[in-house]
Amino acid sequence: MNAAPTQSSSQPPAPAISPQVRQLATVGLVVGVFLAALEASVVATAMPSVIADLGGESLYALPFAVYLLTSTVSSPLWGRASDIVGRRRLYLWGVVIFLTGSALCGLSHSMTALILARAVQGLGAGALLPLTLTMIGELYTLAERTRVQSFISGVWGISGLLGPLLGGWLTESLSWRWTFYASLPFGVAALLLALRFLPETGRPRPARLDWPGALLFTAGSGLLVWGLEQRQWLMVAAGLMILLAAVLVERRHPDPLLPMRALRERLPRVAFAGNLLGGAAYFGVIAYLPLYAQGVSGGGATSAGAILTPMLVGWTLTAILTARLVKTVPLARIAQAGFAVLVVMFGALTFAVHAPLWVTSVLGFAVGTGMGFAMLSLLLAAQESSAREDLGAVTSGVLFARQMGGALGVALMALLIGSGAIESGGFQLAEGLRRAYILALTLVTVALGLSLLLRAAPASRPDRPVPVE
Repeated sequence: MNAAPTQSSSQPPAPAISPQVRQLATVGLVVGVFLAALEASVVATAMPSVIADLGGESLYALPFAVYLLTSTVSSPLWGRASDIVGRRRLYLWGVVIFLTGSALCGLSHSMTALILARAVQGLGAGALLPLTLTMIGELYTLAERTRVQSFISGVWGISGLLGPLLGGWLTESLSWRWTFYASLPFGVAALLLALRFLPETGRPRPARLDWPGALLFTAGSGLLVWGLEQRQWLMVAAGLMILLAAVLVERRHPDPLLPMRALRERLPRVAFAGNLLGGAAYFGVIAYLPLYAQGVSGGGATSAGAILTPMLVGWTLTAILTARLVKTVPLARIAQAGFAVLVVMFGALTFAVHAPLWVTSVLGFAVGTGMGFAMLSLLLAAQESSAREDLGAVTSGVLFARQMGGALGVALMALLIGSGAIESGGFQLAEGLRRAYILALTLVTVALGLSLLLRAAPASRPDRPVPVE
């Protein structure tokens, strides 16, 4: 079980295309990821100018919340639909929908119009990352795929660093509308490259999507995410109940939205749970680190942004390093190492709430390294252990678990910190953050325990060895 990973026999060989065509297709996919990543970071800097122009201060959070809602709940729908009708067609539709939403955002003359346009944009964004990672999983062997996916992580990291600067420059030099228009050239380039070079990697098959389960899942996820964003706990409870009903429906359907076959196996289950727990810990914490920089350490907006940079850099660098380690180290061991780092670092953060800002930045860099190891290796492991007909659903499901975990983490940590501490800052805010760190420590400790179960996990089928353990 400690052998180096190899291509799983459950995955057919990559499509027979020339290396040059495959590279150009990959460039198109990477540009699409850059498109989504840039939009996620560039818009935040423009929102004060948007409010000054369009009004609607009370609606400030809704453009963010609606985008998160539609991108999160649509991701599993895109993934499972691609298993049935093929990846390429849906990817192209996703890019077109995203570009349409971007153009409508730039043309908006009211906050209501902007919110509706962001919903369209988020719907398209829900297709870009999961379908890209799914098609990369089919175009490349495991050893090749780790290099490509680590490069994608690097692109995401670079766009995250450049996005706020670009957004600020566009807003001040031109208009806030250009923060949305800026994505159009990249989107058109991605669309043209995909149209010309991207092969159909999926295998369309006669099947029908489980519409009752899909509607229940979408409604439940939507209520849960929206309820968490707005702190409407009855809505959260209703969302959880509807999600439970969706799972019961999915278990009885031959082609469910959720990858029920894959979830019967240990590796995908651990990948889902690890991303849910890790996402809750990481994204829950980073939502409040800028507040720490300003309210505890006395820094300004620059310090608030700079404290997040080491975490992002750490994630990006270790995702790239994973591409080299996977040649000799089983993916399960890399995931275990990542969660072990997270346990140690979140434990250290609980004692550093009154430390200087640079201490938190250093520990944050280490937290980012743990996430880089754990998240990419779990995604690769889930892909390698899943049958091709479930690959889209498994990939989008893992990403959905991470996003949903982030929404849960932000809401839970807000409760632990307390609105009074957030308003007062200083010592009370630091102690509130300590409670948030303790929650994050608990979550990643559970994730570490789950990842250790992979050490003895047997292959579920004699004809499909699990090479990642």
